[in-house]
Amino acid sequence: MAKLTMDKAERLIRANVTEAHLFTHALAVSSAMGAMAQHFGEDKAHWQAVGYLHDVDYEKFPSEHLAHTRELLKDEDIDEEDIRAILSHGYGICSDVEPLTNMEKSLFTVDELTGIVQAASLMRPTGISDLEVKSLKKKYKDKKFAAKCSRDIIERGCAMLNMPIEEVMELVIKGMREHAEELGIGPKA
Repeated sequence: MAKLTMDKAERLIRANVTEAHLFTHALAVSSAMGAMAQHFGEDKAHWQAVGYLHDVDYEKFPSEHLAHTRELLKDEDIDEEDIRAILSHGYGICSDVEPLTNMEKSLFTVDELTGIVQAASLMRPTGISDLEVKSLKKKYKDKKFAAKCSRDIIERGCAMLNMPIEEVMELVIKGMREHAEELGIGPKA
């Protein structure tokens, strides 16, 4: 079995996803995972690929998310640890696979947090280019802002990682900033 690559992750997403917002979410999570990998001294490209592929079954099976992931990936020569990481991001929601490694815990945490970072960036004329943790935290505390993004999951993830939320926010912003234009969160013209 081989470590997941971005080429393979992109091919598998294109084969299973058509909705533009899911491609954007895949890129946002991938970007955040790259920053988390750097923080932990891990393989950035590998973590980005896992982040990109994490919702591979969501469009086809929204009410059974992650129940079909293994089936979709079984013939794709993907490491069990990568499949397990993908399954763990739904822990306690639609999966009983507990995040144990730093990669799994990171994916569990940043999946929801990227939505809040994206929403906050979209509201700013300068986009994510100068978004600071302080202003992101203000938005985060407002439960009506990006209401579908679970603060509970983000906080559980930060606790699993044994990292303050501010540090995780900083990393997610840094990772997403690298792909601001593709994500549509760069400065407005």
